[in-house]
Amino acid sequence: MEKTFLIADDHAIVRQGLSLIIEDLYEDAKILQTATLAQTLGEVQKHSCNFAILDIQFQDGSCMNILPKIKEYNPDIKILIFSSCEERSHALKYIEAGAHGYLNKLSDEDTISSAIQALVQQGKYFSPIVQDLLLQKVKDPFFDQPLHKLTDREKQVAQLLAEGLGNLEIANYLNIKQNTVSTLKKRIFEKLEITNILDLAELLK
Repeated sequence: MEKTFLIADDHAIVRQGLSLIIEDLYEDAKILQTATLAQTLGEVQKHSCNFAILDIQFQDGSCMNILPKIKEYNPDIKILIFSSCEERSHALKYIEAGAHGYLNKLSDEDTISSAIQALVQQGKYFSPIVQDLLLQKVKDPFFDQPLHKLTDREKQVAQLLAEGLGNLEIANYLNIKQNTVSTLKKRIFEKLEITNILDLAELLK
């Protein structure tokens, strides 16, 4: 049976690299490529795709916004999220939204190949990190909720940072010292296991 893959990423080099890996694994594979959310939905509507490999962020939004639509158009499609965002801070919410696996773009070629094969053969791919997250979720249903880890003040600062305010602006807005904001920002990043504002904004969506 022919396998149809949809690769959605706004970087052509990523799409091409994944295509080469898939072609090496499955000679009969049909591969579709898209660079935007709109194109992705269009291809899902037109073609009966078995598998989709999706980046998180596109110029026209986050793939989180279209996961329900993809599943509506094709309930049987198996979706692997392929992103540079950290698994520990992002994987579970995409899996809970309907994805069947999450893979970091920094993974080596063997890991990527194994993930694609698992998606095809088992209908899912859970890395050791994601497996650990799922076990933690069973033990503590709230552990992966970003704000659950933060104090009230840290929640305030996190929200303002995600909205694009700088340290000085936040200090003035909350009537606290700028070095206090810097300290809170450091704590927020450590607790949420992130390294930049983009990851923070994505977490708080």
